[in-house]
Amino acid sequence: MSEPIKTDVVIIGAGPIGLFAVFELGLLDMKTHLVDILDKIGGQCAELYPEKPIYDVPGIPYTSAQGLVDALLQQIKPFNAQYHLGEMVETVEKIGDPLFRVRTDQGKEFESKIVVIAAGGGSFQPKRPPIPGIEPYEGKTVHYAVRKMEAFRDKRVLIVGGGDSALDWTLNLAPLAGRLTLLHRRSEFRAAPGSVNKMMALVNEGKIDLVLGQVTALVGADGKIDKAIVKKNDGSMSDIVCDAMLPFFGLTMKLGPVANWGFELKNNELIPVDTESFETSMPGIFAIGDINWYPGKLKLILSGFHEAALMAQKAYHYVYPGKRLVFQYTTSSSSLQKKLGVA
Repeated sequence: MSEPIKTDVVIIGAGPIGLFAVFELGLLDMKTHLVDILDKIGGQCAELYPEKPIYDVPGIPYTSAQGLVDALLQQIKPFNAQYHLGEMVETVEKIGDPLFRVRTDQGKEFESKIVVIAAGGGSFQPKRPPIPGIEPYEGKTVHYAVRKMEAFRDKRVLIVGGGDSALDWTLNLAPLAGRLTLLHRRSEFRAAPGSVNKMMALVNEGKIDLVLGQVTALVGADGKIDKAIVKKNDGSMSDIVCDAMLPFFGLTMKLGPVANWGFELKNNELIPVDTESFETSMPGIFAIGDINWYPGKLKLILSGFHEAALMAQKAYHYVYPGKRLVFQYTTSSSSLQKKLGVA
């Protein structure tokens, strides 16, 4: 195993609240690494509703969800945060005072003085397709995410779905795969029109196959898929020979491994925190944004921004014990302006 990545703070979740936490922590000279199960930065805003209008961010009459993410990324650029995408934090272990060991499902390990949970409603989990007996194949030849494209080189790949993820990976893997088949239950797609047009061009050129129907069963042994049994839209049955299947049926929100980290949860889904610093019952672990609970909590992005600011003030004393914290305003502090590159 490689050496642990050492940092001041690990932030779990790279949505708007996790991103603004980078800003508040960065102003106080704390280095951050962010881990997110999604393959992109921005959390729900980027994954579920990038074009959703937002009207209640102070001073910004209107922005889109993706526009807010883009603005936050620009704002925190001076602090050089490091992102670890497509990974889920599985365990958080206290190994010092303060010091935590954080491990992901990809075997990556961090050592940090502070852990900040900014995971929104929890982690995004892929929706499992309703195929009997799919479980033994999962993680072996049935994959809900593409971790390494090279793993599919020269393989016979079956992609199932009709949204952006299915179309994006169809286009990305088509040049690598030995043969690629896209299966969708209908001829209309939910993906971006440009992606659909590119996919249809590949079909017309004979470079990939498009089948309309649904998988009813998988055939194989020991987790190795040999073929998928498909019921086509015309009612006929067909076999699609494949070495790997990638179902993209969307995502659902689950609390995930956080539920097993020892917190006393509110309604089995929210982490109680204090309202002075939004620290959890475990010293050194904070929860900000939609995943936390306290009396009067409002699930608003602006509330999460406020929580991130107060969290950083308390976190500073863990990272720099005994060092006096002098409160400064970005409008008048030349040192803060220098950090931001605007001095």
